[in-house]
Amino acid sequence: MNQNQFQVGVIKPVECMKEAWELIKPDYWLLFAITIVGAMIGGATMYILLGAMMCGMIFCYLQRIDGHAVDFNGLWKGFQWWLPGLIVGLIMFVPMFVVYLILYVPFIAAMVMGSKLSEGELMGLLGGAFAVDLVVIIVMVCFHTLLMFSFPLIVDRNLGAFAAMRLSARAVWKNLGGVAGLYGVGFALSLVGLLAACVGIYFVIPIILAGNMLAYRKIFPALGQSNFPPAPSSFENAGSYR
Repeated sequence: MNQNQFQVGVIKPVECMKEAWELIKPDYWLLFAITIVGAMIGGATMYILLGAMMCGMIFCYLQRIDGHAVDFNGLWKGFQWWLPGLIVGLIMFVPMFVVYLILYVPFIAAMVMGSKLSEGELMGLLGGAFAVDLVVIIVMVCFHTLLMFSFPLIVDRNLGAFAAMRLSARAVWKNLGGVAGLYGVGFALSLVGLLAACVGIYFVIPIILAGNMLAYRKIFPALGQSNFPPAPSSFENAGSYR
């Protein structure tokens, strides 16, 4: 199989999440530790190492999904893809922070000018800011969804940052129904985690991440082999982006 080919129509969200849990269950606590440590390092370094940590985490999850042994040292393998990981991370997360910084300006203005504005003017300002905020959230979720396979493609296919993002967007678009359903299941698991004294969210993150990585592997079977049933439709040729 060409490294830029992918399958269509192979994601069944609930079954995918259940299968992912069964696959990672033997190494759940190890993957939990890898995920938490990777996230902490990525955040503590002002996201400079977030891409490398994401690549390391994904390497470990794909190792488990492909039936290989998982080792904590796999997290550090992410440094092999530090530069493309950094580029993807910056493109995914920096715009979000910039937009939210801009969106907070109306709220700051409302606080400063609160005594000078009438109640109607204040409510109008806050209502407008909330509406814009909602639109931005929807746009950012769609944008991040299209790029959700970028890090796995960097690790698994050794693609550059922009090639990985283009191929991810194409594959997600062609599997939009299944990916959207997977996001819905992940959101439901997140709510369950939040209900468990809020800290439960940390314990469902490995399951959600494993579900996403299993979805990736179903869409992009391991090179040289196909571990999953053939797709209902033929392979979708994504073209070469090198």
